[in-house]
Amino acid sequence: MSTRTQTPGAIESVVLLDADHQEVGSADKAEVHTRTTPLHLAFSCHVFDAEGRVLVTRRSLAKKAWPGVWTNSVCGHPGPGEPRQDAVHRRAEFELGMELDVVQMVIPDFAYRAVDASGVVENEFCPVYFARAASNPDPRPSEVSEHHWVAPQDLVAAVRATPWAFSPWLVLQMQELESRGISYQAPTRNTPDGGREADHA
Repeated sequence: MSTRTQTPGAIESVVLLDADHQEVGSADKAEVHTRTTPLHLAFSCHVFDAEGRVLVTRRSLAKKAWPGVWTNSVCGHPGPGEPRQDAVHRRAEFELGMELDVVQMVIPDFAYRAVDASGVVENEFCPVYFARAASNPDPRPSEVSEHHWVAPQDLVAAVRATPWAFSPWLVLQMQELESRGISYQAPTRNTPDGGREADHA
């Protein structure tokens, strides 16, 4: 069985981190996200198609945190010992039903903490990736309620104009991309987990 395969309902572990982003253990994902969520490892990925459009998704209403909120293409948590790019592929297959053929790290050191309306906290060290779609999306309803391909410049403008309508991590990532001069466009090559080769504006 592929290491990228994820079984629905399987127990999923997340990697716990210290203040220096070093691994200190693991915990059940289902029990981690509370009002006192510990710092843990995650990733966030923006998927582009052959036309250069980016996939935006609306989180399922069944989600524990930020249900029904529009966000970037896919997010997730690498498991203990799992290469981060493998986790990106795994979650794209699981949540979006799609394959990726290029995955490029663009912000290796993104981290954030946010609290949703119910009090649930996200507290993540969350490297950001751009990816290129190798198939059409067929999202899992328990993860994604709606999805659209949009022009990158339209998403940038929408997030800037109405940040309250999007997930806090997407808003913060857009600000980071702009401040670092990173072009919001489809990646051209794979990069290793430890590296960064982003195209700058």
